Amino acid sequence: MNSTTRIALMFAACAVTTAAAFAGPRPPALTDSLLDAIRHVESGGDDSAVGDGGRAIGPYQIHRAYWLDACAADPSLKSGTYADCFDAAYSRRVVVAYLSRYGRGCNAAQLARIHNGGPRGHRKSATVEYAEKVLDAMK
Repeated sequence: MNSTTRIALMFAACAVTTAAAFAGPRPPALTDSLLDAIRHVESGGDDSAVGDGGRAIGPYQIHRAYWLDACAADPSLKSGTYADCFDAAYSRRVVVAYLSRYGRGCNAAQLARIHNGGPRGHRKSATVEYAEKVLDAMK
């Protein structure tokens, strides 16, 4: 392995480590089942969904501010654009970054409430019904 290849590999490893450090560890309750249920409740799985008066897009109904928060948590998301939230795989990464940032130590219901109501959504009474729908969709 030449020195150029070695340096490139070191930079790649550093970028991956740095991106993971920003978002923090993924909460144990942030499972594929929870992500699938949030997607189902938000859009019925419709990648082209637009809601909330045009302010929420994609299968997870992501708002621009949510996306920006997720990009701050995981800088690798900046390789995409807000419009990429229509893509199922990209938008899922956005949700994982956001909930990893704000949902440390939270259970599935609390994570759903944060997705719906923002960083302090798990404390808002307005998000309880949403969490119940997500938990029902997980069954």
